[in-house]
Amino acid sequence: MKMLSRLPPGLLLWAGVALLVLALFVIAWALLADPQSIVLRYWGRYLAMMDRKLRMMFIWTPAKLIAYAQAAGAFLIVALHLAVDLPLWYLFVLLVLVAPAWYVERMRQKRVLLIEEQLDGFLTALANALKSIPSVASAFQSIAPILRAPLKDEVELAIKEMRVGSTLEQALLNMAGRVGSRPLDAALSAIVIGRQIGGDLPRILETTAQTLREMARLEGVVKTKTAEGKAQMWVLAVFPFLMIVALNAIKEGYFAPLSESVAGYVIAFLAGAFWLASLLVARKVLSVDV
Repeated sequence: MKMLSRLPPGLLLWAGVALLVLALFVIAWALLADPQSIVLRYWGRYLAMMDRKLRMMFIWTPAKLIAYAQAAGAFLIVALHLAVDLPLWYLFVLLVLVAPAWYVERMRQKRVLLIEEQLDGFLTALANALKSIPSVASAFQSIAPILRAPLKDEVELAIKEMRVGSTLEQALLNMAGRVGSRPLDAALSAIVIGRQIGGDLPRILETTAQTLREMARLEGVVKTKTAEGKAQMWVLAVFPFLMIVALNAIKEGYFAPLSESVAGYVIAFLAGAFWLASLLVARKVLSVDV
């Protein structure tokens, strides 16, 4: 003990931090050493989910690199907190763990929206190509150069699948499964069903394109009409807290009677319940699915 008391305080601090970091490393190693541990199971599910979403967007970065970077970032934040007492360190750890998956999902959603915006032109171009080319597969190949990404990437991949032996129906089903969009499913279903039952396929595709245009117009109208309601819902959600802060600032202890009696607790509980119920009802009313 006397020898330790002679050491500089800074050295003791850094030695303690090093021991804590080593302990965290040993705990992590123990959790990862067991192949059946819950950590490795969730790790495998996370990697599979990220790999699937990245491949759907034709991003070939391995999910392991992203996951390793997340783990290293969380580890460094914890170590930094132990060293310098980082404020709100847990929020930074949560951000490192959640942000990549959220960003990838946002990228996927934006990509789906871009594909849906291109469906009208895609179906019209395919219908025009079928007027001079009897084969649907050949028409697909002919319109691929004039398409824009990201729909062009999906069509080119479907063409490659057909070249290696897949049927047109299977290639289109794979495309629908990768994208996960209802308008795209409707467009591809029109192609497959129209090809199977025969008839005037170009006319069917033109009608489908018109229907998708009308659906997009209606969705735009609904979004415009509900935007004001959603803004009012956010005001309804935030306004009570602003009023509490403002009234308490004007007269300190204004809401003290609510915490000094049973009646006050009952009133506060009922007010909170009605506030929450109003938000749930407003959310239900504004959740319009066209």
